[in-house]
Amino acid sequence: MEKQHKQADLELLQQAAREGHLKLKYLDESGFDCWSPVSYSWCLVGTQKRQEQTARHGRRVNIIGVWEPDCRFTYGLSVGSITSATYIRFIDEQAKQAQRLFQRTGKITVIAQDNARIHTSLAVQQRIAVWQQKGLYLFYLPRYSSELNPIEGEWHQIKAHQIRGRMFEDEYDLAMAVIASVQSRGEITGCRVKRFGFKSKKSRKQTSRSSV
Repeated sequence: MEKQHKQADLELLQQAAREGHLKLKYLDESGFDCWSPVSYSWCLVGTQKRQEQTARHGRRVNIIGVWEPDCRFTYGLSVGSITSATYIRFIDEQAKQAQRLFQRTGKITVIAQDNARIHTSLAVQQRIAVWQQKGLYLFYLPRYSSELNPIEGEWHQIKAHQIRGRMFEDEYDLAMAVIASVQSRGEITGCRVKRFGFKSKKSRKQTSRSSV
């Protein structure tokens, strides 16, 4: 019953967004490895498919993104886990955008997302009132309902088509491939793409091969 009620609520939000009464976005996280999983494919008779592994496996590059279909895709990359604190920084920026929209048009912004722990932590709960004052509201999708979040399809396209079967020397090369893949998806879907940086102002003055 909960899923049916939540799905009905989401459909109302989608209808309101189509009619221009509010802005609806979808948020999710995903991850990428330097070594792509081996997959089935065609090859010439007498030959064997090969995926040459690099010298080191490297760390996982994680992505957090918020997608407004046919309009905008904003994302951030992190080498290692995306924490609740990382999520809050990302949503704080979304709240700034929502506040500008609300002040200009009176429209609120709604972000639909799953019930991951980093989305529901105590620190997040303590920020909700602040975000709502700026015109940003969070909508939690029913549990185990990834099919209701269309950003999942974007992650699939990137993994299944953009970087499938590739091996990367290190996290930097992997991150650059993910950045290029997201940009390519933006061009295909007609969305403006913006990358959010998690580094502090001090660290932005420093450049290194490991920064993403």
